[in-house]
Amino acid sequence: MSVVIRDAAVSDIAAITRIYAHHVNHGTATFETEAPDEAEMTRRWGEVSGKGLPWLVAEDDGEVVGYAYAGLYRPRLAYGHTVEDSIYVRADRLGAGLGGVLMPALIAAAEARGMRQMIAVIGDTGNQASIGLHRRFGFYDAGLLKNVGFKFGRWLDTVFMQRSLGPGAGTPP
Repeated sequence: MSVVIRDAAVSDIAAITRIYAHHVNHGTATFETEAPDEAEMTRRWGEVSGKGLPWLVAEDDGEVVGYAYAGLYRPRLAYGHTVEDSIYVRADRLGAGLGGVLMPALIAAAEARGMRQMIAVIGDTGNQASIGLHRRFGFYDAGLLKNVGFKFGRWLDTVFMQRSLGPGAGTPP
């Protein structure tokens, strides 16, 4: 695998939209039930990157095969140094190790931007691949919300995980 991690560009939005649509339509990693179109994904990318936060793509042989971004955890000013991570991989590349390539790049990019905490909001306690990936990169269990989502005819939990970035809470921002 000769994957290159780089900043996402507007030209990547079509591939990002297709990747995310698969997860909306077939998985529980996201609780969205209708896949957003390219215009909406362009807006989301613009919002994240416009705040100076990282949105990365994994490219293999010129094709976008996954993406990751760190958006603000909450909009209030006091949360300004806390981000929420999102990582999605193209369906035919699931289990190929792309999450393990995207995650450290995303962590490093968020740290370089002065972020101090990263939160993972993982849909479905059954999403062991995502939970394991986060644990592998230093996230710890931070909470569980039971039966808060309903998708594909069943109730789903939300798993919260967290890790410090850079000096974390050891110094003021």
